[in-house]
Amino acid sequence: QVQLVESGGGSVQPGGSLRLTCAAPESIYAINNMGWYRQAPGEQRDLVASIAWGGGAQYADSVKGRFTMSRDGAKNTVYLQMNSLKPEDTAVYYCYVDTVARHYWGQGTQVTVSA
Repeated sequence: QVQLVESGGGSVQPGGSLRLTCAAPESIYAINNMGWYRQAPGEQRDLVASIAWGGGAQYADSVKGRFTMSRDGAKNTVYLQMNSLKPEDTAVYYCYVDTVARHYWGQGTQVTVSA
């Protein structure tokens, strides 16, 4: 079973920073894009950021200017640098990979922002 490996979640105070990492195994190929969704309790899963394998990153309006996504194509790895975190950023963050054949999900990592 193919697994995406996520890391970097945790608890932080408002205004703090966290960096999420998502690594896809080498067995996943023909990647079109990778990115992150998040889901708060009782809410739907929303797209936070995505990056095309041949292009730049795109962001939800709620995180523009605070979050930065980057990638290492040679390692099938993406990063989400989250700065100026707010309590409303609290959620489970899910990494995903889209290939020409299918969509993969990570297991999710908890991000909690509270004073």
